[in-house]
Amino acid sequence: MSEKTPLQMTIAQALNRAHHQILEAEPRAIVIGEDIVGGAGLDGKELGGVFGVTAGLASRFGTSRVIDTPISETAFVGMGLGAAMTGLKPIVEVMFCDFIGVCFDQILNQAAKARYLSGGRIDVPLVIRTTMGAGDGSAAMHSQSLHGLLASVPGLSVVCASTPSDAAGLLKSALAAPDPVIMLDHKGLYGMIGDVEADLPAVPIGRGRLVLKGSDITLVAIGEMLVRATKAAAQLAERGVSVEIIDPRSIQPLDTDMILTSLEKTKRLLVVDEGPSYGGFADRVIAVAACDGYSALSAAPQKLTPPHTPVPYGRLLEAAWLPSSEAIVSKIDEMMYEE
Repeated sequence: MSEKTPLQMTIAQALNRAHHQILEAEPRAIVIGEDIVGGAGLDGKELGGVFGVTAGLASRFGTSRVIDTPISETAFVGMGLGAAMTGLKPIVEVMFCDFIGVCFDQILNQAAKARYLSGGRIDVPLVIRTTMGAGDGSAAMHSQSLHGLLASVPGLSVVCASTPSDAAGLLKSALAAPDPVIMLDHKGLYGMIGDVEADLPAVPIGRGRLVLKGSDITLVAIGEMLVRATKAAAQLAERGVSVEIIDPRSIQPLDTDMILTSLEKTKRLLVVDEGPSYGGFADRVIAVAACDGYSALSAAPQKLTPPHTPVPYGRLLEAAWLPSSEAIVSKIDEMMYEE
């Protein structure tokens, strides 16, 4: 089979394949985290953690490169930071982004600032993989989406993939970067299936993806919200409303050129995001439109986010808390009459 022949695989499978390719090609690459070996399944193979992303790595590359750690984010993120500063290329898995609070000093005050404080003498090729997203009843401390918070820290790059090919490609680009990259996977999308080239080409950090061309309104979304936005756009298209959808892929740096170019055509902007309504990623995108694309706008840019509360545990409350496809349709209907 040619390496350019598309394969069908899930996001979890694409990430697993990317890990295998990275460790095979780069002898300095290591993987660190709790439960990344995760015991054996019914077939005797390594489970590879809660989501199966690191399955088979330890048996193939050994436990000196695939390091299953105790439950201490402070310790193993610090371990990854030290490894990166001394010549290795660590991929550190933090099971849920909620747990980044435990190791935030290592990220905020150490990893993000090491190059600056060393006058550019120290590279920090550290990749931190973690998960985000509500919708599966995991409650307030396992369901947050902290991409906006992390993107506000100078010195960090933050990426969020929404397709199998982007997940694998962004991981490869993250490992090649000289500075820390935090990669957030939406845990509700690990089973999403898509076309992936066998060689998993790198996806540039800082470049968005045009998901759908349209002429009436620009809609920016990532993760599960992108899935809901696409569904909403299909419903609106039946009524003659043409929605242009942008998947930023990279939260920081943000592809502002793609967003502003789209606004020149559509004149309207809606950002649908699972992050906080106050000071989150949606506010960042709206600021770009208001400051740099003001002359193109024919109506005020809008956002659709959850209420500014913790994620509810009850399934009905959680479903009501998250922006739905129906809510997106209703919001765009409302915006189309604004001038």
